[in-house]
Amino acid sequence: MTANAKKKIFDFSLLRRIFFFVRPYKSYFYLSLALAIFMAIAAPVRPYLIQLTVNGATGKATQIPDWVKWVLFGNDLSDVSRFIIAVTIFQISFLFVETAIRFLFSYITAWMGQNVVKDLRVTVYKKVLGLNLRQFDQTPIGTLTTRTINDIESINEIFSDGLIPIVADLLTIIITLATMFYMDWKLTLVSLTPFPIMIIATYYFKESVNKSFMQVRNAVAALNAFVQEHITGMQVVQAFAAEDKEAGAFKKINEKHRDANINAIFAYSVFFPVVEVVLAVSMGILVWWIADRTLDAGLLVAFILYLNQIFRPLRVIADKFNVLQMGMIAAERVLKVLDNTDELPPSTPNDFAPKHIKGDISFKEVSFSYTGTQNVLHRINFEVKAGETVALVGHTGSGKTSIISLLNRLYQIQEGEIAIDGVDINRWDTDCLRKGIGVVLQDVFLFSGTVMDNITLRNPEISLAQVEEAAKMIGVHDFIMQLPGGYQYNVMERGSTLSLGQRQLISFIRALLYNPAILILDEATSSIDTESELLIEKAIDTLISGRTSIVIAHRLSTIRKANQIIVLDKGELKEKGSHASLLAAGGFYARLHEMQFEKKKAVLQ
Repeated sequence: MTANAKKKIFDFSLLRRIFFFVRPYKSYFYLSLALAIFMAIAAPVRPYLIQLTVNGATGKATQIPDWVKWVLFGNDLSDVSRFIIAVTIFQISFLFVETAIRFLFSYITAWMGQNVVKDLRVTVYKKVLGLNLRQFDQTPIGTLTTRTINDIESINEIFSDGLIPIVADLLTIIITLATMFYMDWKLTLVSLTPFPIMIIATYYFKESVNKSFMQVRNAVAALNAFVQEHITGMQVVQAFAAEDKEAGAFKKINEKHRDANINAIFAYSVFFPVVEVVLAVSMGILVWWIADRTLDAGLLVAFILYLNQIFRPLRVIADKFNVLQMGMIAAERVLKVLDNTDELPPSTPNDFAPKHIKGDISFKEVSFSYTGTQNVLHRINFEVKAGETVALVGHTGSGKTSIISLLNRLYQIQEGEIAIDGVDINRWDTDCLRKGIGVVLQDVFLFSGTVMDNITLRNPEISLAQVEEAAKMIGVHDFIMQLPGGYQYNVMERGSTLSLGQRQLISFIRALLYNPAILILDEATSSIDTESELLIEKAIDTLISGRTSIVIAHRLSTIRKANQIIVLDKGELKEKGSHASLLAAGGFYARLHEMQFEKKKAVLQ
């Protein structure tokens, strides 16, 4: 473990940020501290009363303190039997009270931790929703899942098993030691002679377990990322018969997780017997000292109980310290997500948010890079008038999808300006901008849920009648009604129960339903049979009337009706014009058209 990681335990600025989420529950926090103080003060009471009881039973003359007389309601305690009965009744009553206080303490700290986790998890998820897509390109999804689920759950342990319980245990140890020194400081020093061994063992246990916990945490993150990625790509794994290879890779990661846990188990297996041995040695020295000098049976019993009250918390305090440290490390990771500045600026009252979007689009000297080093778009310039249809054409990787991603403000450009209706998109209200742009992507993603949920994105303001109208508009209503349950059919995760073409049809309805001013079709008909494509092309003719449309397609036959065709290659704009003019020019577009025509001809032959 690095020195920097060790310092995080004492990084009060980090702890202060975590406790920011405790503010709504600060009354419960103060109550838990008050209960911790009460438990610490109450800890020496019962052993002392047992000492008085033993001394009374053995006939040893003992002066009863006034506070004991007070708690026993001032009864006449001169008679030994009456005294023992009174003390026993009080002990039983006090035990019930102490047990209730411990229950309340444990419940409040756990309750508070769970509420902090709930609030923090919502905050982190909202932050993740607002991050630029570049963050998801660069960060494994499994890692973000670990941050949102596992790491935040570890923060709960700061409260339930970490900071507050450690404070309670330390107070108990301090007050018990103070009581022992007050009663007999020499006997206390003698009985604690083996204590340095306990301190050394605790230190090495803490370091060993903490190192193992770090390895476990890293292994869990690696397991989450690996499993998520490979389950998502299971079709590729099975298609290339790579099951054994991937299983071997998973086995290695899982072995690291197992080894880290075994190392922690070994540390526990050594530490707890050491604690028992040290406690036994302390008790042996205690018995020898009292037997050789005072023969005070009550004092012996009391000190044995006091030693247990010291060693019992020490058995777990190192473990709790590790829990606290792991919670702080997890908090640091979670707060890094919250501190991520690679996000869209929040909406302000000054943001441009018109009630109606005309649909004029302009790209002026736009350059863009996903990584910040190598541009995928170079000085792109073009304009689209409201109501026009523009086609983007080019080989795979030419920058077509990047252009529509920038138009949606999913990424931030490095140079140039993108404007809609003459206003820089950076000045637009993000929600208003994206609601005005409908998108049908090539890689369709459907969420687990019904067809209706996926079309409306669970927007309660959209009625079934509106959905059916949009579905009929593109001729898919009959297809949906043939599904079991119709619009209530569960498409399962990622739409696995539907074909790719069917998923594209559903996403097409989704785009139509929101009646956008600007429509983007990214390979929208690439996986649909000819009959379905004819239906969609007919619907498109109706849909794009009076609406700005950007069509991306490899099949040039789908874009001949475009008002303007923009030809891209390796991120550069090569040509733009109508289908006829570009063919007549005999340039890049003409060669693309010829290549596709020859390929189709060869397939037919």
